[in-house]
Amino acid sequence: MTAQLNPRGDVAVLVPAAGAGVRLGPGAPKALRLLGGEPLLVHAVRRVAAAPSVHTIVVAAPANGVTAVRELLAPVAPVTVVPGGAERQASVAAALAAVPPGPWIVLVHDAARALTPPELVESVASAVRSGDDAVIPVLPVVDTIKEVGAAEIVLGTVDRAALRAVQTPQGFRRSVLTAAHAAAGDPLTDDAGLVEKQGVPVRCVPGSEYALKITRPFDLALAEHLLATGR
Repeated sequence: MTAQLNPRGDVAVLVPAAGAGVRLGPGAPKALRLLGGEPLLVHAVRRVAAAPSVHTIVVAAPANGVTAVRELLAPVAPVTVVPGGAERQASVAAALAAVPPGPWIVLVHDAARALTPPELVESVASAVRSGDDAVIPVLPVVDTIKEVGAAEIVLGTVDRAALRAVQTPQGFRRSVLTAAHAAAGDPLTDDAGLVEKQGVPVRCVPGSEYALKITRPFDLALAEHLLATGR
C-alpha cells in the first residue's frame, strides 16, 4: 500500500540525495546504497512519511536518475523528485523551489540518516511551530577534541562543554530558509549555516543516537546491526 501523507500537515521535507558518497567506497550514489536489502533513501523517506505533520516530501536525485528514483519511491510514499545539483546546497535549493503552496515549515534531511525516528521529525517541526525560525537536532560531543596545526602538532584542547554534533532534519520557517538560499554565497555543509549567516538565531533540540549519518563502511555495518535489532 502507498503511504498517504497528511493533507492538513504543515511540514515539507527536502531530501538532498544526489551525492556520490565516495567515502563509502565505489558503487552507486550514497542514497542508493543498500541497507538491509533496501536503498538508504527508501528507509529515510519511509520514516519521514510516518511523521504525522508531514504534508510534502521533495527528493533531489542525481540528474540522470530522476525517473529511477521516482519509480523506486512510488510504493513508499507520495514524493516529488527533482534533479539535484553538483553540491548539496544546490540540491536543497532545487527541492525548496519545488515545494507547493501550503507548508510553512520546511525540514532538510540527509538521506544518509536512514534510521532517523519519525519522532525526531516531529520534535524539530514542533519547535519551529512553537516560534523558532530555525531548529537543529544535536547530541553532546563525547570525545576529547584537539585543535591540530602543521605537522599534526596539537595546538590545544577544545572545551567540549559548549560543542554539539549536529544532525538532521534541520527545521526552518519556510520564508527564512528561502531568504537564506537567495542570499547564499560559497557552499556550506548545512542549511543552518546559511541561516546563521543571515543573523537568524538557531535553536538546538535533543537529537537521536539512531539518526547517525551513514558515511563510511563502518557506519553502514552499524546501521545494519541496528536495523536487525528492530530499529
